[in-house]
Amino acid sequence: MVKKIIFWVYLLANFHFVTAQTEKLQWLDIELSNYQYPYEVSFLELTIQEQNLKMAYMDVKPEAYNGKNIVLFHGKNFNGAYWETTIKALTNAGFRVIVPDQIGFGKSSKPLHFHYTFQQLAQNTKSLLDTLGIEKTAILGHSMGGMLATRFTLMYPEITEKFILENPIGLEDWKLKVPYKPVEWWYKNELKKSYEGIKKYQLVNYYDNNWKPEYDQWVNLLAGWTLNSDYETIAWNNALTYDMIFTQPVVYEFKNITAPTLLIIGTRDRTALGKPLVSEEVRKTMGLYNQLGKETHNKIPHAKLVELENVGHLPHIEKFEAFISPLIKFLQN
Repeated sequence: MVKKIIFWVYLLANFHFVTAQTEKLQWLDIELSNYQYPYEVSFLELTIQEQNLKMAYMDVKPEAYNGKNIVLFHGKNFNGAYWETTIKALTNAGFRVIVPDQIGFGKSSKPLHFHYTFQQLAQNTKSLLDTLGIEKTAILGHSMGGMLATRFTLMYPEITEKFILENPIGLEDWKLKVPYKPVEWWYKNELKKSYEGIKKYQLVNYYDNNWKPEYDQWVNLLAGWTLNSDYETIAWNNALTYDMIFTQPVVYEFKNITAPTLLIIGTRDRTALGKPLVSEEVRKTMGLYNQLGKETHNKIPHAKLVELENVGHLPHIEKFEAFISPLIKFLQN
């Protein structure tokens, strides 16, 4: 009887917590027009795949420009806004920082129909750099942005001066372990997203069950979209990018990277897509960044590895100083 009472009290408390959080959520426009980014946002008009689309970006120039540039690629569950502290530190060090929202993400267009490839997104970013007159730049990618940064670096080695990966996904080929699911399956899964589910995923996979209030904003940005009547469009784009990640691995091409490379790896990270689709035994072999960082370091010629102990998927959010110090040192050398 006592156990039953405790159980129902827990459920009731949890219900009220989730309800309170949902009530505080801000309805977000499909292109985040009612969400302010930390720096001025501009747009590049793109005509691709017989569509007129717009790509949002921040181009932040330092007061004392050192002649060096860096492009920051965001992850799948994020947008350019989460680079705020990184942008500030890099511009203070003299770097010009370009931060695009890829098509399908953040303030950029969410097309109803689009063939997502890392090559297409890399080419879009190259068009942005051409428009800005940038001929040389460092390239930094986090999470899914690491896969895109890798593809960009392989496609445009003449542009890429330095290459940095921060806890990228794609360090292993998940399709070797995870059964294939069609886009429609991912779409239905996305339609089920809620504040509670999004936070639980990030809590377990990103932060090892150690939550801080400042992490809420990154949950709210995703959950706020679920309140939008156009959420189906966002969910469809999310499903298409899941398919891109699973079917377009970059792990076999790290050996072809020629740019000076820095790996910044939070070793506590256990992020791996498709874990719910495999057995517990297989799940334990996925997303082991304490191993994946070393393996990737050995694959990329002349790469440097900085391992951050007891740090998860987002070093630049969770432990900023430990992240930014080796980054700036690498860029300045």
